[in-house]
Parts: sequence; C-alpha cells; structure tokens
Amino acid sequence: MSELFDVVLKGGRVIDPASGTDGVRDVAIKGGRIANVAENVLAGATRETIDCRGKIVLPGLIDTHAHVFQYVTGRFGLNADMCGVQSGVTTLIDQGGPSCITMPAFRHHVVEPAQSRVVAFLSAYIVGGLEGHYYPELYRPECLDVDATVRAAKENADLVRGIKAHAEIGGFSRWGMEVMKLAAEIGRQTNLPVYIHFGQLWPPIEGKSLDPNRIFTECLEFLKPGDVLAHPFSRHPGGFVNVDGTMHPLIKEAIARGAKIDVGYGSHFSYRVARDVLDAGVMPDTLGADMHGYNTHVPKPRGTPDSHPDDEMHMFGGNAQFSLVQAMTGLMALGVPLEKIVPMVTTNAAKMVRMEGEIGTLKPDVVADVSVLSDERGRWTLEDNEKNRITTERMLRPAFCMRAGKRVNADAPILPLAQAA
Repeated sequence: MSELFDVVLKGGRVIDPASGTDGVRDVAIKGGRIANVAENVLAGATRETIDCRGKIVLPGLIDTHAHVFQYVTGRFGLNADMCGVQSGVTTLIDQGGPSCITMPAFRHHVVEPAQSRVVAFLSAYIVGGLEGHYYPELYRPECLDVDATVRAAKENADLVRGIKAHAEIGGFSRWGMEVMKLAAEIGRQTNLPVYIHFGQLWPPIEGKSLDPNRIFTECLEFLKPGDVLAHPFSRHPGGFVNVDGTMHPLIKEAIARGAKIDVGYGSHFSYRVARDVLDAGVMPDTLGADMHGYNTHVPKPRGTPDSHPDDEMHMFGGNAQFSLVQAMTGLMALGVPLEKIVPMVTTNAAKMVRMEGEIGTLKPDVVADVSVLSDERGRWTLEDNEKNRITTERMLRPAFCMRAGKRVNADAPILPLAQAA
C-alpha cells in the first residue's frame, strides 16, 4: 500500500540548490516535514493535492534583512508574519532590532507568537534599532557594551545568529572607527558574523570634510571571514561605489578574505549602482528585502510622529514598494539568472545563519518550509528611489508558502503592484 502523505505539491518546477534539483517534481509533505521529492507522487497517496503546474517551488525563502521588532522599535518595526509567511517568506532575519537590553522582549513578543520563523542579528548598540537608528547620538561608542552584548548573544544562541553594526559617513565624522572596533570585538568574542551597513545614514558633522571612500578602506582591517558587507547597490555615499562612480578597489580584496555580500534591497537600492557593481564582476551572496516602517506603507502606531523632518534626506526616503520576491524580480531584470538568485534566498542564506540542513532545502525529513511563486510573462516597469526605471518581461509573485507543512496564502497588504510597461 502506498504511503499516505498529508500534502503533495504537484507538478511545479522545483529548484533546490542543496540537492541539485531543478525540474518538474512533486513535493510530498507528511507530519510537517518533507517526505519525498519525486517526478511522480501518486495522487491517491495523499490527503490533499495542490496543483503547482506553471509555478516555481522553492525551499522556504529566507529574508536576510528584515525589521520586525514591531512596536518596540517605534514606527520602524513591521509585523513579522506580514513580511514573512503572508509575503511567501518562511524565515526572517531581523537586522539589529533587538539589543542586549531588549532581546527578551523580542523573543516573547515577536519570535514566539509568529508563524514565520524569526532569528536575529543582535544590535551592537544597547538601544538596538529604536526608531530605525534615527537619533545618531544613541549610537556613539559610549552606547555599546561589549560584555553585555556578548553575554546576551551567548545566552540566546538559538536566536542570535550574528551582530549588526554600521560603517557610514555620519558616524565616521563623529567617532571615526571606534564603533566598528567595538562591534568587531563583539563578533570576535561570540564567533558570530558581523553584518555591516555601508552607505550614509546620518549627515556628517557640519563643517567637517570627509572622503567617503576612506570608510571602506579603514573598515577592512576589522573584517573576519564570514562577516557580511551590506547594501552593495546603495545610492548613498560611502559604500561600494566611489564618488567618481567607480567601484572601490578593495571590495574584491574583502571578498578574497572571506567577506560575504548581502543585498539589503530597501529604499537604498539603485539600478544605476547595481549595474556598475555587477558589471565589475561582483555577485552578491544573499538577498534581503530591508522593508521597514519608513519605506513600507502601513498605519503608524499611535503617538509616533507622522514623519521625521527631512525624511527624504534621511536614510529611508522614497516611496518604491517592494518585497523579497520583488527584489528577486529586480535582480532578474538586471540580467542575473534565476538559477543564481535562488541560492541567495535559500542555501547561501542558510549558511549565513549557520542553519544549513535545517532551512533552505527540500531534502527529506527537513521541516516543510516551501515557497511557491508565480512566474509571469509580460512587460512591466520597475522604478527605484532615484527614479531610475527598468523594463522586465518576467515577474515573480508569491502565491503561497508552506510553513512547517501548513499553507499560508501570500495576501499581505504590503505586496507591491508592478506597473505595466
């Protein structure tokens, strides 16, 4: 007698880099785990069959750059399930929301009630991501506690998968590299990767002249293998691309030393810069959406400001809607093949958080986290916050996901609607 499965996802294009699978397959689920991936699972051997013909079936997508410490970080933090399972994403990595002070609240109020899987890169700063790092004086060297942060990371090792810090021109003008020195020490003592934001956050101190190209040069000495360089396609100064439009000469040296690159997509993203970096031969390792309350339109919590002054100058400005799947479409529109993008949101992301074999794969007996995407053809116009436009003839959209074997439809109100070309 045939084995009885709970669910079979029937006839989709299954891409699983971890197992080398790319082709039309059925995915069988039993007891919340992957039971089988085969060319034909008998329809009579399952309680439910879901037709996935014409769709792409992937290991549950992993968003490497989320901001989901809702309410505690003010308007900045979004709802985890809205960014996660309701957007077709099964695992979220919060970047710098919780700190050594607020980690218990993050566990209780975000991780435990969420249907999505949520882990975090712990903030190097004792205040964490309050109001999205809007107030620079909260992020000076005196606001880092190495010992407390190391202790919090070790005591919450099931959730803390790295450390979040910033290397940008506003902080550099105030404190030089002191904050990065302390963040690197936290990373060394915890043996965790440090995720480093590049690209301007705060305006430099008035009257102080700085060369933005120096930031990456001076940061290089603090890097260790596995550390993550974020926002390679940022439109802001002090990142991968120099003020003259050329790529920083030390990017490839950092990669050679073992650094990884994450596309924190967000409102920083520029198609113009992305083309320059990709044309220079630099391919990102991972891809995160970087959605938060300043670039994703949701009702603000009562009592928070309607807007901060000078929002457009501030790090978040812009109105382009996006999601992790939309970011995948954006990379495809730039000429990156889907086969290179899928590892960014599955196997490579799992390695980044040292969870290979637990997430990012459809191998048998792994928890059944699966993302199913529609693969549409037509003509659409994509636009970034510099008003650069790009036309694509292929659009990915999340259809639904299976989180531990339970179906969740992709019906988040924040999902973008692409403009027809």
